[in-house]
Amino acid sequence: MTALLEARNLTRILPETIPVTLVRDVSLTVAEREFVAITGPSGSGKSSLLYLLGLLDRPTSGTLTIEGRDTGPMNDAELARTRLEMLGFVFQFHFLLPEFTARQNVEIPMRKLGRLSRRQMRDRAGDLLAMLGLADHCDKKPYQLSGGQRQRVAVARALANDPPMVFADEPTGSLDSKSSEQVFQILRDLVSERGKTVVAVTHDLDMAARMDRRIHLVDGMLADADDD
Repeated sequence: MTALLEARNLTRILPETIPVTLVRDVSLTVAEREFVAITGPSGSGKSSLLYLLGLLDRPTSGTLTIEGRDTGPMNDAELARTRLEMLGFVFQFHFLLPEFTARQNVEIPMRKLGRLSRRQMRDRAGDLLAMLGLADHCDKKPYQLSGGQRQRVAVARALANDPPMVFADEPTGSLDSKSSEQVFQILRDLVSERGKTVVAVTHDLDMAARMDRRIHLVDGMLADADDD
């Protein structure tokens, strides 16, 4: 499989009075069409690593390449453009804008990227919501949706610009068991049916065991798992 993302010796240190190391010397490769779990105890650096891989944070040292392109020299505008084009994000709490409808929330990344007309954005948002079983909920606002439905809107938003890679940070952590399974199956289908790469932080080891492989962190460092 072709490498989509490659990290070498990624380290993130907060420059406090007493420096805090969030991620230390992490090297890994993620290939196309992989479904990868990041696991570890609370405070182990799982989300910090995800934010580095997703270009939401900059490493203190180390390198990160996406599709062979070194992200280190990129300025803020280039990083933002790369995120919009290449990466989608789903978080534990959906972070939908409450004043916008489901469709309008999904349109936001498309508006920022600026590739499509208003009609094309509206149609694509509707198609994505329909794909996720929300065709009848396009014009509802978040407060009118269940937790599972809101998270599916967040998945649709992550797919808005058709990125090859989706990052998910505890995407089922705030959901009941039925909704958790629905979201998990959606993420699985993104890989198997739509050719996406999905990297998900999860505390659920049973869920992690159903993914292609697991990256395990302890104290910000890679520990024994089935990835290396």
